[in-house]
Amino acid sequence: MTHPAHSTPGIGGRCPVATPLYGPDLDGDGLPALYEELRREHGPVAPVTVAPGIQAWLVLGHRELLRLTREEQDFSHDPRRWRLLREGRVPADSPILPLVGWRPALLFSDGQQHRRMRAAVSDALAGINGHELRRSVRAAAEQLIASFADRREADLVPHYARKLPMQVITGLLGVEERTGQQLVQAIAGTAVANADSVNASKRMGAILLALIDEKRHKPGNDITSALLHHPARLTDEEVLHNLVVMFVAGNQTTVNWIATTLRILLCDPAFRSSLTGGHLSVDDALDLVLWRFPPTQNFPARYATRDLHFGGQDIRAGDMLVLGLAGANQDPSILPADGVPVTGNRSHLAFGAGPHTCPAQDPARLITRTAVDTIRHRLPDLELAVPESELAWIKSPWSKGLAALPVRFTDPQLPSVPQRPVRQYASHTNFQSGEPS
Repeated sequence: MTHPAHSTPGIGGRCPVATPLYGPDLDGDGLPALYEELRREHGPVAPVTVAPGIQAWLVLGHRELLRLTREEQDFSHDPRRWRLLREGRVPADSPILPLVGWRPALLFSDGQQHRRMRAAVSDALAGINGHELRRSVRAAAEQLIASFADRREADLVPHYARKLPMQVITGLLGVEERTGQQLVQAIAGTAVANADSVNASKRMGAILLALIDEKRHKPGNDITSALLHHPARLTDEEVLHNLVVMFVAGNQTTVNWIATTLRILLCDPAFRSSLTGGHLSVDDALDLVLWRFPPTQNFPARYATRDLHFGGQDIRAGDMLVLGLAGANQDPSILPADGVPVTGNRSHLAFGAGPHTCPAQDPARLITRTAVDTIRHRLPDLELAVPESELAWIKSPWSKGLAALPVRFTDPQLPSVPQRPVRQYASHTNFQSGEPS
C-alpha cells in the first residue's frame, strides 16, 4: 500500500516520513496492512498526518500504548497542550477539530479534575440495573426485528445495529424517543465538520440543556439525574459535555460491535459450527471482534508534556499522539506465534487502558451480547444475502464498522406481541449473566 508522504520535523533535525491517516482512498480493508507497513518502517511509534498539514504520532506498540495511557505526567489528555493549536497552525475548519476540541468533560482532563468527573460518570453507570437493561435491549431488538420480519430480508447495519444502541442509550440518559432522534441528528451534524456544524452544535446544546434543567428540578431514574445529583457536584456545563462524550463514545462503537460480531457469526465456520456444538460462545465472538476489529481502531489523542524519546522517536512537547488501538492489538510481541488471539484472553486494548479506560465497557458488552443473542434466537436461519467478499468497511481511520450487512431468512420466531422497550435505569447492577433473562 503506497501513500503520499509529508515530512515531520523531529528533535535534533530528524525528518521521518509521515503517512496520511485520512482521505477517500483510506480503505478499511487495507488499514491492517498499513499498520504493519508503518511498524516495519518506523517501529512502535510512526509519524502520520491526521488531516491536511496536521502531523501526529501513531502509537502501534502494545507496550508503548500502555505507557501512553498510564503515564499522565508525560502524556496529557488536555488538547489545550497541543502545540500546533497553540501556534495557530490548525485551520478553523480542520476536520480533526471536532474530535479533539477541548470540552469540560472527563475525556479532556487529567489528574484530580479527571478523577472527580470520572467518579460521577462511573457511579452513574454502576447504577444501571443490569436485569432491566437486558430486558430493555431485548424488547427494543424484538421490535426492530418485527419491523422487517415480513420482508424476509434486511440490511442489519441501518435496520438493526444502528437503531438499537441509540434507543437504549437515550433511554438510559432519560431522553424521550423523539427527542433522542433529534439529539442523534444534532450530534451527527456536529461531528461532520461542515457548514451546518455550528447550527447542529447549537441544537445539540439546546436539547441537552433542556434535559439537564428538567432533571435538576425533577430527577428520575436515569444517568443524567445521577450525574446532576452526584457528590462530585458537576456543573450543568460539565454534565452536558460528559453526556455528549458518553453518547458519542457509546453509540457508534456499539453499532460497530454488534454488526461485526454478527458478521463473524454468519461467516466464520468455526463459530457457525461451535455455536450449536457448544465449543465457542457469543462472548468468544465478542472478544474476537475486540481483538481483530476493535470498533474504535484509532483514538485521538494524547499530548506530550515534555520533550522525550519514546518508541524510538524524538517527541516534542505539545506533539499529538494517536492511540493506535487496532495496531497495538496486532503487535507481534504480544500475540501467539500463529498471530491468532487466544480464546478468553481480554488483554486487548479496544477499551483503552490506564486512568481513561472506558468506564462503560460492562453495559456496552451487555447491550451487544443481548442484541446478538436476540437476533440469533428470533431469526435462527439467518444467512448472508451476498458473498462475504462483497462486505465492505466504512472508510474511516477512526471507526471500524461495516458499511452494510445484507441478510435473508425464512422463518422468524417472533413473540405474538413484541414487547415495548423498558425505559428503566436504577439500582442493582448485574452485568455478568451471559444469556437474556
